Amino acid sequence: MRDFGYGAQCLGRGWRLLRTRPRLLLLGMVPALLVFCLLGAAFVVLLLNVGGLAAWLTPFADGWVEPVRSLLRVLLAVVIVVASVLLWTATFTGLTLTVGDPFYERIWRATEDMIGPVPLGDGLGFWRSALDGLKLAAVGLSFSVLVLLSGFIPVIGPVLGIVLGLTLSGRMLARELVSRALEARGMDAAAQKQLLHPYRRSVLGFGVVTQACFLVPLGGVLVMPVAVAGATVLAREILDDVPALPYPVVKQG
Repeated sequence: MRDFGYGAQCLGRGWRLLRTRPRLLLLGMVPALLVFCLLGAAFVVLLLNVGGLAAWLTPFADGWVEPVRSLLRVLLAVVIVVASVLLWTATFTGLTLTVGDPFYERIWRATEDMIGPVPLGDGLGFWRSALDGLKLAAVGLSFSVLVLLSGFIPVIGPVLGIVLGLTLSGRMLARELVSRALEARGMDAAAQKQLLHPYRRSVLGFGVVTQACFLVPLGGVLVMPVAVAGATVLAREILDDVPALPYPVVKQG
């Protein structure tokens, strides 16, 4: 089960579970919709000014002949939009998980029960969730800067930026979502890293597909609760695939 495709399938399995609990599905969309409206307004402002921003970042091209100057700035504008979309999705994910922590805790616990009830601890808690959300946004900012810099690479820059952004942000997103179920089992960051390493392609597959859905307008609102359920499915599958955990699990509660 350690391949890219299997991780991607877990998102679909999360949907199949949540569609039997429509109230939970709708509940998970509420915080996502609130954050989407806030960040969407900021993104529209950026789109209206992206041409001027690209020109401001390339003063060295003012004396270049046309159409070389315009082509450079159009390509840079595309990269700026791609980088801002990645920053938008990371910020959206971090803020949504923070604002909607009580909602999403209900979703992943309900998913655990639907798969098969197991003893669980208290989860992350609000302040820990808020801190993780801020870290997610900060890492997303660093990825966006990296993608922006890649745009200066001739010809392949925009494509490289998209692939790099999806891969890095998808992995980050998946690790954040999967960690909720593992934290409830008393696993710290080191234990989670050890557990997930053999399944990194499955985790990446889940994250990239989820991240790609977030790039679709309103995709984040519709997919966020499904992603929480899908990440819980993936965590359970990984735990069930491990014959014996190579570290002690701290009992909680």
